[in-house]
Amino acid sequence: MKIISVPGINGLGKTIGCEEAFDYIFEEFEKIHSTENGKPFDRDLLNIEKVLINYDNLDLSNKNIYEKAFESFEEKVLFVGGDHSISYSLTRAFFDKCQNSGKEPCLIVFDAHPDCMEPMQEPTHEEWLRKLVEDGFPAKNILLVGVRNIWKDELIFLKENGIRSINLNRFLGNIEDICDSIMEFANDKELYLSIDIDVIDPVFAPGTGHKEVGGLTSRQFIYLIQRIKKMKNLRAVDLVEINPEKDIDNLTVKLGAKIIVELI
Repeated sequence: MKIISVPGINGLGKTIGCEEAFDYIFEEFEKIHSTENGKPFDRDLLNIEKVLINYDNLDLSNKNIYEKAFESFEEKVLFVGGDHSISYSLTRAFFDKCQNSGKEPCLIVFDAHPDCMEPMQEPTHEEWLRKLVEDGFPAKNILLVGVRNIWKDELIFLKENGIRSINLNRFLGNIEDICDSIMEFANDKELYLSIDIDVIDPVFAPGTGHKEVGGLTSRQFIYLIQRIKKMKNLRAVDLVEINPEKDIDNLTVKLGAKIIVELI
């Protein structure tokens, strides 16, 4: 799996620090020697690229993200942010790629928030998903997992567009059954997985901008990605909103590094 660092931020000043996430994660890779199933890991063997970001020109940055993503979908790819605003250009490129090839796209989003506020000209980390839907991405092929704090306007938008979600209370039951449901949703479609680290409870991942209590445990989430990564139709993943400046004892960076290693 190719790894592409996308240090873009557009969180109206709230996500400053996320642009440094990959540098911290890369250092943490030095301490990881294998996956949990015993596959050796060596960071020096990683295929890593980086998108050029111009923090004074959002249009140019989004163009660079889109073009880099569009050309990268020929192989399985992992994008590391940055905040969730980068996911608009990434998923738009994915949508266009699927349309060009006559394939059906599917998007599963792990996030504490739906990110469906009224979009600005350049979507921020709070609006990217709504803009994507308004651009034509099929809402019926979007699944939200872990959402637990939703604005009124977002509730209306989600209901009007029939966007499905999985309530976290379901994880109090059999997590294997929940994972089966998530994987079944993406069956026979081209799958893009978007991961906002705040889907995980801040006890395990404090280094993020919008902490929401009552999230998944790190163990639950690692199990989910270990299962989902086996899906042959998984084409791309992004991991966003890790903020080293807000972290405690490097816990979130460590978790981010582990998630990446388990995915690749």
